[in-house]
Amino acid sequence: MTSGKTEDGAPKAVPVSGCPALATPMGPLQPGMELAQLFAANVEGVDGYLVQVEVSRAQPTTGTGRTTVVGLPDAAVRESIDRVTPAIFNSGLSHRPADHLVINLAPADRRKEGPVFDLSIAVGLATTVPENRLPPPPQETVFLAELALDGSLRPVRGVLACAIAARDAGMKRVVVSPSNAQEAAVVAGITVHAPATLTEVCEWLRAGLSGAPTVPYLPQTHERTGSEDLSDVRGQEHAKRALVIAAAGGHNLLMIGPPGSGKTMLARRLPGLMPELTLEEALDVTRVHSVSGLLPMGHGLVRIRPFRAPHHNVSMVGLIGGGSVPRPGDVSLAHHGVLFLDELPEFSRSVLETLRQPLEDGHLTISRGGGRLRFPSRTMLVGAMNPCPCGYLGHPSRRCVDNVDAVHRYRGRISGPLLDRIDIHLEVPAQKPELLAGRHGGETTDQARTRVAAARVRMLARQGTSNAGLEHRALSTHLNARDDAMALLRQAVDELGLSARAYDRILKVSRTIADLDARDEVLIDDVSEAIGYRVLDRAG
Repeated sequence: MTSGKTEDGAPKAVPVSGCPALATPMGPLQPGMELAQLFAANVEGVDGYLVQVEVSRAQPTTGTGRTTVVGLPDAAVRESIDRVTPAIFNSGLSHRPADHLVINLAPADRRKEGPVFDLSIAVGLATTVPENRLPPPPQETVFLAELALDGSLRPVRGVLACAIAARDAGMKRVVVSPSNAQEAAVVAGITVHAPATLTEVCEWLRAGLSGAPTVPYLPQTHERTGSEDLSDVRGQEHAKRALVIAAAGGHNLLMIGPPGSGKTMLARRLPGLMPELTLEEALDVTRVHSVSGLLPMGHGLVRIRPFRAPHHNVSMVGLIGGGSVPRPGDVSLAHHGVLFLDELPEFSRSVLETLRQPLEDGHLTISRGGGRLRFPSRTMLVGAMNPCPCGYLGHPSRRCVDNVDAVHRYRGRISGPLLDRIDIHLEVPAQKPELLAGRHGGETTDQARTRVAAARVRMLARQGTSNAGLEHRALSTHLNARDDAMALLRQAVDELGLSARAYDRILKVSRTIADLDARDEVLIDDVSEAIGYRVLDRAG
């Protein structure tokens, strides 16, 4: 892309289809100066945005030139010239490194991070050397790849978010590495090219990208292995019932029981009970994993609900996200899935308290000097804890050695406001040896998931969201509870001293129990069962 003048001498504008904010007139160039303009993209939080890459080449009047990268680049971006230069030479292209080079990344007031700009810079540099005989880069194309020194294309993080941003800005094509091809091809409405080397990119540009090979999206099937089936859990029928209720309504769950009672085993079977991800949910999950660098190379959409189980010494940044360069934490990586916190009281209280807003709102906001970033966090929180510090309070055969004060201090590590945001508090007692030695049996994961999916369909048809996601006014509209059921709940609130939030959450669980039984009306038995899932409220 070189500029010139119109017949009346005014600077000729460079049109940028679909991206008017970056379409700026170019003034006349100095003699001997070449200029190329093309597009890349970058990620901020979990969202992508377009970056216009401008490459200016001029012959120095004295001595040798220098290379300058401007536009708030980080170290990886500044180092790109050291990767790009040998990649150009090893691809058989002319470069003229002694020229004066300026690489501008616009908008200049947003920080640019990572090696994603390598390919766009290389194409821009090669275009400004006439000996390479490259046409101006097409303006409706976004280049997204890191370069190896031999000129091969390497994958980068956040390609899905960048491809979505490119499509929304009116771009027609993206050029990515083969390892990122399926990830980019997920985005409908944009053509994906996946050359293996810089040489191949240049050949396609000379011949015209419209005739270059494209990458179709190949849907991947993710069959459930059945290795973690609900029928493997012996006994614990009451706990399995609560697990199905939590999966159907999207309710947060806390399991309290002695060591070895099966709390972790139950939690790991929860994602298999939940309905399949919708296309929109799969896009959200894939985008978060792609930005975090956790998406397996060569994969497209993530179709399995995520399950995150951080250790109890996790930091606030590790759980919530953030850092000097904000990245999603475990609560965002569990978006549309399960966040399992084993040994819940062992987590730092300050770390646990940061979960309150994400659990309530379904997203969290991280503020930095450069702006505010929003991360998704619509996840099911599943916690597990012992009933006391030694773990054997109420055990049928082992004696608890803790006094009452020690038990209260232990449970007091979890604040009341956080407990209020957990819909189901469940006792998971120790099982008798003869029951553990029995054969596997009971409802399988596939059977339970069928009931869960049917209940979720009822919820979505009635109110457009799961029961756990209902706001107070919508809950009142869709509850349809009998008078005797509401009278029982009011009595429980008076006797147990429940908060208004706990009141609403009991109603949400009651509505889910009715949906599992395919009933429109919430009965007194539904409310009674939901009240029973408030163990710590009754213990307090």
